[in-house]
Amino acid sequence: MKFGIVPRVSFSLLLGLFVGGSDTFAASVDADLEKAGKEAEAKGYAFITSHEEIVTKAKMEGGLRVLAEMQAANIKASTAAFIKKYPFIKLHIEQITGTDSAQRNILEIKSGAAMDWDILHLSTDFYNEYIPHLKRIDLLGMARHGVLRIPPPMIDPINRNIVAFFTRFQVTAYNQRLVPPNRIPKTWEDLLKPEFKGRKFAADIRPTEIAGLAAAWGLEKTLDFARRISAQQPIWVRGGTRTLTAIIAGEIPIMIGPNFGSLKRAQRRDPTDILHYVILEPVPLRLTLAEAIHATSKRPHAALLWFEWMASPEAQKYTDEHEPFDSSVYVRGGAVEQELRGRKLSVMGWEHHQNIDQWQAKIFEAYGFPKAEKSR
Repeated sequence: MKFGIVPRVSFSLLLGLFVGGSDTFAASVDADLEKAGKEAEAKGYAFITSHEEIVTKAKMEGGLRVLAEMQAANIKASTAAFIKKYPFIKLHIEQITGTDSAQRNILEIKSGAAMDWDILHLSTDFYNEYIPHLKRIDLLGMARHGVLRIPPPMIDPINRNIVAFFTRFQVTAYNQRLVPPNRIPKTWEDLLKPEFKGRKFAADIRPTEIAGLAAAWGLEKTLDFARRISAQQPIWVRGGTRTLTAIIAGEIPIMIGPNFGSLKRAQRRDPTDILHYVILEPVPLRLTLAEAIHATSKRPHAALLWFEWMASPEAQKYTDEHEPFDSSVYVRGGAVEQELRGRKLSVMGWEHHQNIDQWQAKIFEAYGFPKAEKSR
């Protein structure tokens, strides 16, 4: 998947360029940027028309403070690589993880106690609460016009100042010694066959993977599927990491729904090569590591360079190594993009953020549990 960064031009303009009309071409590009800037301004967003301007002003700012839900090893590698590329920026990244930390952070933002942070991490649990506290700069328009080298699908098309750098998707894991080749599920519907009834597979009571199917199937079909999964009497579990360990130990044959990254981490700890996986389609996929510039940021131009770098193949490679395997499906060549290339996806996109908690709660109830668990 390739994303262009050059504005669309007509054949006559291209012909003019080759016969000496470069001034006409440049004027068209300038006009296109000017128009995009005016459109952004009309929507209440700032728009920078020059990448050189971003770099120049970032040099003047000289620093950057980032909150990010990243692994420590990724923070270390990314900090070193970013500073090497932009030695004039003193970068500080602080890890933020979990719902409790996110809740404290949003309270600090609302009270004005977090003013020194330039880039905020936007937890899914409180996504809409961050929006009034973000700098309104048109990342989407700047990406579409090549001012920022960021694949546009990474950016929220409604709140055009928010970008997500990671994607996560779910797989079905199995113990190859316990599950013969002819019993490996090939579709979601295979899990509803009689041979899978009666504690033959594990399902997480936090239904992230099933909720993800609603983007492609719609909620009603998804809820019906959840009821039928429950009727199969699965082994109810909580958390992929512990369950994957149980699969390696031969205690559980199959699990639906572990994250691809969790599966790959578990495989690294499995020298016997017992743990395998299949990818059922449509593949539930969700956007993660959503970030935006704080409205009080003193270093917004340095923040833009960080966003651009995080979307680069180099940064995405660090993500695959250290998160691991959480790179964006929109960056060609990353582990996730390669794994999912050509597959049918069920993308929990930007438009679904407000639905995620509600969908998971309804699926939890469809499983037959009395109270939905808060997603984390």
